[in-house]
Amino acid sequence: MTTAPVPSAGLRRTAPRSSWRSVVAAGLGNVMEWYDVIIYAYMAPVLAVLFFPKSDQTAGLISTYAGLLISYLIRPVGAMVIGNLADKHGRKAALTLTIGLMTIGVAIIAVTPTYATIGVAAPAILMVSRLIQGFSAGGEFGAATTFMAESAQVGRRFLASWQAATQGMAMILAGVSGWLLFTTVDTETLHSWAWRLPFVFGILIGPIGLWIRNRIPDTEEFRATEPIANPLRTTLRDHWGRVLVGTLCVGMAGMGVYLITFLAAYALRLDLAQWSGYAAAATAGTVIAVLAPCFGRLADRIGAVPILLTAAVVGFVSIYPLLSFLLSHRTTGALILVEAFIGVIIAAYFGTLTGLLVELFDTEVRTTGIALSYNVGMIFMGSLGPLLLTAWSDVTLRAPAYYFMMIAPLSVIGVVLARKLYRQP
Repeated sequence: MTTAPVPSAGLRRTAPRSSWRSVVAAGLGNVMEWYDVIIYAYMAPVLAVLFFPKSDQTAGLISTYAGLLISYLIRPVGAMVIGNLADKHGRKAALTLTIGLMTIGVAIIAVTPTYATIGVAAPAILMVSRLIQGFSAGGEFGAATTFMAESAQVGRRFLASWQAATQGMAMILAGVSGWLLFTTVDTETLHSWAWRLPFVFGILIGPIGLWIRNRIPDTEEFRATEPIANPLRTTLRDHWGRVLVGTLCVGMAGMGVYLITFLAAYALRLDLAQWSGYAAAATAGTVIAVLAPCFGRLADRIGAVPILLTAAVVGFVSIYPLLSFLLSHRTTGALILVEAFIGVIIAAYFGTLTGLLVELFDTEVRTTGIALSYNVGMIFMGSLGPLLLTAWSDVTLRAPAYYFMMIAPLSVIGVVLARKLYRQP
């Protein structure tokens, strides 16, 4: 197997126009994919009332977050099926499939009647939509990241970092949607029909992304490589060590993204206005969208490992004081400040991680390897976050800090192993 050489960042300061077209094609669909995932987490307090009515508000919220977990349990299946498709038949085919499935999933949520109308069928249909979205998202990260990176003629890590940046953009859209709803609509209207609006918006993005992705060619690197018979089998047989290392590396990125989204609901525990959590999350998303490419470009110059280790250590040391500051002040301004700081840490880590994952796997199994690493890591260190934190926060409001401090060391181990075992710079 051969891996194409990483283009030198010093050849040109900016990526050529063809590379940017690829970023837009993969990125717009990626924004839509992650907007749909994140808006579900942001709307969890409302969905808990409408689809999982219980006398205990926390129990209803946990049931709603369980829907988030279900979508992640199916993700490795999507990673294997869609990753194998991308490595065997092309990145474009996989990207077209994922955005189509995600559009169907969000459309189901947008039109499904609530529990008050059709009873237990409502949460059952909601879970079906989450399974479709989870299967789609399982292949999206690997396919989009691979497509962006392989389109690079210069600065591969820089272009790969736009995967993290587009997730930041999705946070902005979802955060602004939540903020607008909770500042312009009364509770009765919100629970009656307005809660559907963010999901309707998600439907509208789908056809645009699908049209753009249909118009792009596959990457030259994929077309120049002879596909192997079974990329999935080869990945599991010959590259399981790299998948394990990649899984550990992913932990802090997944945990960070879902910590940011959880803090929207966490704001209610601090007796803050519900809109404040969404405004703070949109702020964090803005920070990630702006800074992730900056760290990606820096990684092209100095290497990914130093940035990843620095971000993990700074996050581990600072998260407890940050949360203590928030608990002592309990204002919207303090929440926004904390979210912004976390956004910087995640921008540094996630914006650099994507390039590391791309270089960890050979071209013939790259999408499958990245997709498996990312989604297995997300299951155990990302998607469990909102569910765990909702229950844990009933015991201590410092639960988010403890959760961060549990996951960060695992990612440090993964990054160190990537450097020592696989000579990642």
